[in-house]
Amino acid sequence: MGTDLSYIDENLRRITYNVGEAKAKYRRESDEIRIMAVTKTVAPEAVNHAVDLGVTLLGENRVQEYMSKKDMYSQKAEVQFIGALQTNKVKYIIDSVTLIHSVNSIKLAREIDKRAEGISVKRDVLIEVNVGDEMSKTGADAAMLNELIYEAAELPNIRIKGLMTIPPIENAEKHLCRMQEIFEEYKSKSIDGVQMDILSMGMSGDYVTAIKYGSNLIRIGRGLFGPREYK
Repeated sequence: MGTDLSYIDENLRRITYNVGEAKAKYRRESDEIRIMAVTKTVAPEAVNHAVDLGVTLLGENRVQEYMSKKDMYSQKAEVQFIGALQTNKVKYIIDSVTLIHSVNSIKLAREIDKRAEGISVKRDVLIEVNVGDEMSKTGADAAMLNELIYEAAELPNIRIKGLMTIPPIENAEKHLCRMQEIFEEYKSKSIDGVQMDILSMGMSGDYVTAIKYGSNLIRIGRGLFGPREYK
């Protein structure tokens, strides 16, 4: 007899309801808001259950864990990489993820570009922004963001699709609002090689507020799968 995974059904119903309410209150009816299942420490059986329920977008945080689980994932799943990524690990994921959220330096962007060229693809990326200028978090701060976007945009084998952030817990709304302003600023610039279609922000604790401030990709782990069992 398999594990009872019905709690995922209930959690997803609540998330879907909250997303619908937030969209009705803050956004246009035509706006698409994607729900990503964040799979860190989650068993493939539970991940595939979420995929069967319609959450086909998965977010992986750690390369080694992803490599151990990816062959067990449903073929219906699309996998994106959302965690901190070392340059020497890019080669392991470049051929199987559709989007890398965590580009925080030109060094990393160049490595992704090189590895993408090696397999003859153009890999989509997001630029990670440290919107709260927190020492404990990765991401480009406001002072270096402009240079990073323009330099990365010149690389021929990557496409900048937007921005990602994890705001500080304190005063999160202020930082989510600031992130929307940054996103709209770069969207209006029409930079070659930059599409600015995706604003990835909002997790289990703040996704409703993130939707208010323009997020169209929310990353839900604990809210969908319950508390993590860290390994």
